[in-house]
Amino acid sequence: MRIAFLGLGHMGLPMARNLVVAGHDVIAFDVMDAAREAAAAVGLALAASGPDAATDADVVITMFPAGKHVIEAYEGGLLAAARPGTLFIESSTIAVDEAQAAHALAIAAGHRNVDAPVSGGVVGAENATLAFMVGASDDDFAAALPLLEAMGKRIVHCGGPGLGQAAKVCNNMILAVSQIVVGEAFVLGERLGLSHDALYDVAANASGQCWALTTNCPVPGPVPTSPANRDYQPGFAGALMAKDLGLALQAIEQTSTDARMGRLAQEIYAVFAAGSGGGRDFSGIITDIRDGQV
Repeated sequence: MRIAFLGLGHMGLPMARNLVVAGHDVIAFDVMDAAREAAAAVGLALAASGPDAATDADVVITMFPAGKHVIEAYEGGLLAAARPGTLFIESSTIAVDEAQAAHALAIAAGHRNVDAPVSGGVVGAENATLAFMVGASDDDFAAALPLLEAMGKRIVHCGGPGLGQAAKVCNNMILAVSQIVVGEAFVLGERLGLSHDALYDVAANASGQCWALTTNCPVPGPVPTSPANRDYQPGFAGALMAKDLGLALQAIEQTSTDARMGRLAQEIYAVFAAGSGGGRDFSGIITDIRDGQV
């Protein structure tokens, strides 16, 4: 298939490359010079603009920083440039109502649309092991599935338009809360005289087991591949977690949900991202916990 891939950041670039590896004809674009240069360096074909990339595409995939960028691109010529019936796959992490608005715009312009945010970070993007949470009709999900399988390992159809984003918001709220409490537990253990290895060996094989511990362990040593062993290089940056929790807070308020842990996690990560943690892995929240900054 001919695929227009728009948004070539840390996640988008390896995702686009995996589509090429799978045999698809990919033409790419990003508004940032550095991103275009990185794409050219690995052999991706580049278009002069997003609409130019979409003109002859069967599928348009967007991977943008925020919902406003998706809506602006759709309204700014992307939908108009595409052939009728083009499948738009929106893989940015955006608000549920923004995903539904983007879907409505695409349908009104005569296209198909799915929201398919991802989980798995840069490593997952590079290794084509991402998880996709998809909001779409049955037919559109079936059309998108082979492409998502070229970029990911687990693809879940969560329901209709916007529900992929709903699943992403809920998942990342769980992740944020668990990463905070894992950090708190290690700091508490340190102050009680417990070694990192001992606490890890207990919790990783007991009821405290979770991804934030066994994959994203916030202290160096127990999990050699965790960001803690690379001075908290992301991974998934604290600024992105803060952004996603902002979307969760918006959903909490819109639905009048009593989600006190989610609200607290949003407050904590907002402080972390505004300080030293914006460009560090979100597991680096443990350093602010130690310093009493959150």
